[in-house]
Amino acid sequence: MEGQPNPLAVSGRSLVFLDASVLVAAAGSPSGGSALAMEVCRGRPFRAALSARVLLEARMNIAGKFGEVELVRFYQQLAGLDPEMVPHPPPGRLARCASLVGEKDAHVLAAALECGAAYLLTLDRRHLIGPAVQSAGLPVGVVTPGDFLREVATQGQG
Repeated sequence: MEGQPNPLAVSGRSLVFLDASVLVAAAGSPSGGSALAMEVCRGRPFRAALSARVLLEARMNIAGKFGEVELVRFYQQLAGLDPEMVPHPPPGRLARCASLVGEKDAHVLAAALECGAAYLLTLDRRHLIGPAVQSAGLPVGVVTPGDFLREVATQGQG
């Protein structure tokens, strides 16, 4: 995350906004990187942040792709996470984010910016981890769960 402030240097608990793709992956694979990243967000240096729209999108995708076991796991993971709930971002912020990631994903980036998240974790390399976002100089690091875990391990956090 060259050119961005080090989110690990922030005092207190840094917010980590989770995209629906991460929640879906964690529900489907409880021992995978997304689930581990969610566990890190339960620790002292980090706290997960979510929006109602992301939760709804994740729930619908899990119900459509998986079965009851994964849906129950999703709810159990959420219960243990105690995330900060981010209100719906204002229209102006949504419009600015849509110019970077498109309308479908604008709510994710806008919510992460709205809550002042240090990180936005996503598996959406096509839209959210694209060159436009990476070169925009945003105050949030938009990374995969694996990249987040590697950075946390490198910094000796978690």
